[in-house]
Amino acid sequence: MIMIIEGKTKFKITLDPSVWIFDDRRVDLLTYFESEQKNEEDLSEYTKSVSKHWDREIREGAIYPPTLKTEKKFLKEKILTGTFGIPLKDFINNAEPLEDAITLKIVQKDQETTVPLSEAYEAILGFSQDGKPLREDGPVHFYFGDGSNRKNPIKNITGLIIE
Repeated sequence: MIMIIEGKTKFKITLDPSVWIFDDRRVDLLTYFESEQKNEEDLSEYTKSVSKHWDREIREGAIYPPTLKTEKKFLKEKILTGTFGIPLKDFINNAEPLEDAITLKIVQKDQETTVPLSEAYEAILGFSQDGKPLREDGPVHFYFGDGSNRKNPIKNITGLIIE
């Protein structure tokens, strides 16, 4: 279930999709492509989240009311039954592609697919469907950022090579 991003990069990055369910960057694939995407900075999103939490604690105290407990239970259930993906952008950035890198080769069991690196930055890697890991045709599915292949993602991926 582990994959590697390698090639024309400063660093090889190991990807373990089995832990992404706990990652705050995960997105719900059932609604992601339908909603209008906003390109917000991670820092501003984090600041808003912390601010919202702080405001709630000031208003309601550190002891959570029953509505918040219900909300947490709902979120936990959603995680256990949801269909999720994670943006590929951060992983590519962490690998630090060299200046002459222009494509991403998606290595699959039977073939290879090449996409421009600029499109790869916008891509989403699907890692769970209905709360279960993608064991049969995974470990991840590759979705273009515009959702053009959401009904037929690139499957059976074994590695990613930046060229």
